[in-house]
Amino acid sequence: MASQDWFDKDFYKVLGVSKDVSEAELKKTYRKLARKYHPDSNPGDAASEAKFKEISEAHSVLSDPEQRKEYDQIRAMGSGARFTAPGGGQGTGGFEDVFGGMFGGGGAGQRTSYQQGGADYDDLLGGLFGGGRFGQTTGGFRGYGGPTRGRDVTASTTLDFITATQGDQITLQTSEGKPITVRIPAGVSDGQKIKLRGKGQPSPDGGEPGDIVLTVSVRKHPVFERDGLNLRVTVPVTFAEAALGATIEVPTLGGAPVKLRVAPGTPSGRVLRVKGRGVTTSKGTGDLLAVVQIAVPAHLSKDAQEALEAFAAKLPDENPRSELLRAARD
Repeated sequence: MASQDWFDKDFYKVLGVSKDVSEAELKKTYRKLARKYHPDSNPGDAASEAKFKEISEAHSVLSDPEQRKEYDQIRAMGSGARFTAPGGGQGTGGFEDVFGGMFGGGGAGQRTSYQQGGADYDDLLGGLFGGGRFGQTTGGFRGYGGPTRGRDVTASTTLDFITATQGDQITLQTSEGKPITVRIPAGVSDGQKIKLRGKGQPSPDGGEPGDIVLTVSVRKHPVFERDGLNLRVTVPVTFAEAALGATIEVPTLGGAPVKLRVAPGTPSGRVLRVKGRGVTTSKGTGDLLAVVQIAVPAHLSKDAQEALEAFAAKLPDENPRSELLRAARD
């Protein structure tokens, strides 16, 4: 900030506080005003943005004990003071009069040069008060931490199951019709958010642009289901295959089927695992989980029914639900 501003601006008045305001009350007042005038709360309102910058300047000085002390001292010299170059005028009120006492220089009418290593007085004061040369910016609004960041933009897209699982590059369009290329990482899940850095709204004052926060929806697959990095698939087997054992074919996602051995006496619900045929991401690779489901025929021929009744008559006389019923009573 240029030193002249410290003469011209009443930061206490800007924040609406007294000169003996405490640090806690100062912070409370600033936060209330910042919420009221923040650009995000007043999009497109130039007056609110200007007010926000003004209160941010005031708070940055008054919240720093050293700067507040210097500010109070300079303001006490008189709000009518103006900086003039050495020798630029006669009488009191010039640069030498105001700062001569501070740095041990002479009084009115005495010519004083403030140079060090070729730096003139505005360089010196820039270092004293934390800014650059008079009239130059200092890289943002003091107390605000720099220019305002652009606003984030939310967006959504729907992907098919294979694209979400294996990853791909897609093209989206912004509300202004601008195409944006997005790299979808392998293994993105339904409801996951992807942040596209720097693709949001531009900053109103030269700061960083905002981001696009993309929410992904994934269409269900008719066969496969995600289970972390694993893929689940339900595989029907006949009663004879489950009872006697068999070798069956199981589908894979985007590849050729694989063969699995069903052991004799395999019950419905047993999971057969195929290593490395799940979802592959930077975190690892999952497996294919084949869940056995006994397929019961809806219709039987008369001969098949008689054969099945004969088979049932030869089974041990036991109730497979007896353990379940006993546990439910306990």
